[in-house]
Amino acid sequence: MGTIIKGKEIANKYKKEISDFVENRKKEFKRVPCISTILVGNDAGSMLYAKNQKRICEQLGLKYILNTFEENTKEKEIIDNIERLNSDNNVDGIILMLPLPKHLNEKYITSKISYKKDIDGLTDINTGMFYKGEKCFIPCTPKGIVKLIESTGINIEGKNAVVVGRSNIVGKPIAHLLLNKNATVTICHSKTKNLKEVCKSADILIAAIGKPNFINEEFVKKGAVVIDVGTNRVEGKVVGDVYFEKVINKADYVTPVPGGVGAMTTTMLMLNTCEALNRNVY
Repeated sequence: MGTIIKGKEIANKYKKEISDFVENRKKEFKRVPCISTILVGNDAGSMLYAKNQKRICEQLGLKYILNTFEENTKEKEIIDNIERLNSDNNVDGIILMLPLPKHLNEKYITSKISYKKDIDGLTDINTGMFYKGEKCFIPCTPKGIVKLIESTGINIEGKNAVVVGRSNIVGKPIAHLLLNKNATVTICHSKTKNLKEVCKSADILIAAIGKPNFINEEFVKKGAVVIDVGTNRVEGKVVGDVYFEKVINKADYVTPVPGGVGAMTTTMLMLNTCEALNRNVY
């Protein structure tokens, strides 16, 4: 049987680093890192994520500000708020909760966030810097995935990595990060032929397709590291894209859902906020 990669335990190590950073600033009578989140409407997932952000900020000593807007809020009002936060030297990170209501231009509004405060790594400037290999904010979920893989002690360099899913949020950036670690990377998607065979070539398999229990033992090479990014609701339970009970008997390492990748994402957001404070001298 393989080993479970316990995301919560690994996240706690980074939380300790963040907490120590905040405490040291307090001792030096310096302000603590501050996140300002923008929430438009009543999307259940966004509301839950914002609540989780607040809880962890309070736990680690960061300042958290939630800006809420009604579902029918006009675009200009949200952009005015973003520009105010951009110029506020007491705010280090800005998060725009997505998806936005349909009448709003998501891409345009996101582009108004200063890349210096784009701790989610969503702006075009930050994305361009990321793919050019320049210093920037690394998107939180891919950043957490790399740290989970590294926690196993395996050397990513030279490994065959397969990413199932090509989203701009997870699939493409994690492929880029693994390339930067000198892995040989294949990106798969709905049009990929012989998907099982491609996946079975992977030393590192990343599942990010949004299909519950899709990746079973037939997709997995013996001894592989399997990272499950999926979050799906099935009969009231949260399950991943990986059929955990079957894959754990074949892979060397597997992340659970919940308690794996998700546990790292918000922690990486806090880590990016601390980096923002260090980079931007006010």
